[in-house]
Amino acid sequence: MSTVVELYEALASAPDERARARVIAEAFERLEERYPHLPDLVTRTHLSETELRLQKEIEQLRGELRQAELRLQKEIEQLRGEVKSEIEQLRGEVKTEIEQLRGELRQTELRLQKEMVQMRGDMTAAIERSRNSVLLWLIPLMFAQVGAMAALVKLL
Repeated sequence: MSTVVELYEALASAPDERARARVIAEAFERLEERYPHLPDLVTRTHLSETELRLQKEIEQLRGELRQAELRLQKEIEQLRGEVKSEIEQLRGEVKTEIEQLRGELRQTELRLQKEMVQMRGDMTAAIERSRNSVLLWLIPLMFAQVGAMAALVKLL
């Protein structure tokens, strides 16, 4: 039974239904032996069904992707809001610290100015004491020098 005509002749010459069924079964067996990949063949219907399933899955995945994208956008906006509020809080804290440092700087500046005024006063007083001390020594020395010159003039 290598051709379809031989299959037909075998079916036509079979004496009863049982013999015909046997001929058909043998034909299928030979067909499966000759084409072992035959069960794996796909029909257009199978392809269409698979294509429809894949399209449905693709659409589901697109929907899931859109949902994930929307969820991520919401999370991003939430994070932006949190970051903005934290930045504003930090700005406030930094401004407060800056104002505190400015106040401390002013206090330090005033303290230093007071110390400088006090040091100027102390230096003026020290200079005045030194001047008085020099004058206390200078005036008697001047009189002694004048006396010594007068004695030298008398001697000469």
